[in-house]
Order: sequence, then C-alpha cells, then structure tokens
Amino acid sequence: MSQSKRQAERQFRARKEAQNPHGKIKSLKRLAKEDVKE
Repeated sequence: MSQSKRQAERQFRARKEAQNPHGKIKSLKRLAKEDVKE
C-alpha cells in the first residue's frame, strides 16, 4: 500500500510539476487533501 501510494504521489507530482514548475508546494498541499478524501 505504501509503495502504491508513493508511486501515485510521484506521478501526480511529476504531472503537476510539468504544468507549473513553481507550484510544488501547492501540489503537495493538494495531494494531501486528495489523500484524505481517498
């Protein structure tokens, strides 16, 4: 489970980074929110 979660986070972060390189922190915050939702 931890591995799958980490992989999804890495993919999500990479995609978000590609869209806005200077939105790393926002991406992490959004990821945390989505994580809680899931």
